[in-house]
Amino acid sequence: MKLGLLAGYSGRKMNMPMDTIEMAESLGFDSVWTSEAYGSDAITPAAWILARTEKIKVGTAIMQMPARTPTMAAMTAMTLAQLSGERFIVGLGASGPQVVEGWHGVPYGRPVTGLKEYVQIMKQIFAREGVLTFDGKQYQIPYNGPGATGLGRPLKSILHCAEEIPIYAASITPRGVEAAAEVADGFFPIWMDPEQYQVFEEPINKGLAKAGNGKSLADFDIAPFVTVIIGDDVKQCMVPVKGNMSLYIGGMGAREKNFYNDYAKRLGFEEAALKIQDLYLSGRRDEAMAAVPDELVDACHLLGPADRIRDRVQRWTEAGNKGHVGSMLMGGAQPEALKLMAELVL
Repeated sequence: MKLGLLAGYSGRKMNMPMDTIEMAESLGFDSVWTSEAYGSDAITPAAWILARTEKIKVGTAIMQMPARTPTMAAMTAMTLAQLSGERFIVGLGASGPQVVEGWHGVPYGRPVTGLKEYVQIMKQIFAREGVLTFDGKQYQIPYNGPGATGLGRPLKSILHCAEEIPIYAASITPRGVEAAAEVADGFFPIWMDPEQYQVFEEPINKGLAKAGNGKSLADFDIAPFVTVIIGDDVKQCMVPVKGNMSLYIGGMGAREKNFYNDYAKRLGFEEAALKIQDLYLSGRRDEAMAAVPDELVDACHLLGPADRIRDRVQRWTEAGNKGHVGSMLMGGAQPEALKLMAELVL
């Protein structure tokens, strides 16, 4: 199992934790990941990190697909890969309708169809086996729809792709996970209970079968986000995690369309998921945070004294040995947590 570090995205001001990233690189972490919402973008910090490191890979978790065309994403990926000695990893996601339509001002569309077409286009560009043409439901290249001049011509990337660039996808819905397993090289569950691989097993198997060419779980990296916080008081360590989880389970989406709420239910916390959402959407956010079950937090993250983490990390290494977790992408920037995880996992 490989270790990655989540650098996240900005708050009010940019603050790239280069000391932490450089420590992760020195400890043998495989990767560091930037992100974007509706503040800082994911690409500029990725370029910054790549320019200031030597060995560690840098990925995006995630680049919002509706914010850029698949051809622009491919151009960016090839540029960063070549400038960094092939250390760039593409991480894609559909985001949500609130951000896509409310911030980017484009239709949310069909996220699963969009993911499959987006990745297929990018891989076609990387391969340079011919000029780029694509006739999909969401993307047509060259474009011949409303407003087209009719002058578009098929093109092939001037820049060559020296090595295959990995593409990961963020998804937790069954159809999204299936699509990721079919076309991508890995996927990000926002949280994961390593003892509940069965939540993803069927869609992953379906996607791998659709991919063909002998693609198996060994070719598909499951890379969950795992917060690691060392502290004497387990309950206190859970507080920031509960805040994050209540936001997603309760507020990331409408009542009738919240992928994270549905995912919490599939993990076995249906009653809690409904309660968290009711509280969050009624403005009672502190109560929503308190309603996140300790059991859910503890199942998906590593919190508390170092000896407790040392014991509970065995669940993750066992999942890694089975191929159910390929990379652990670690949230939390405590130097002592980075050192402990490197000791336990690498």
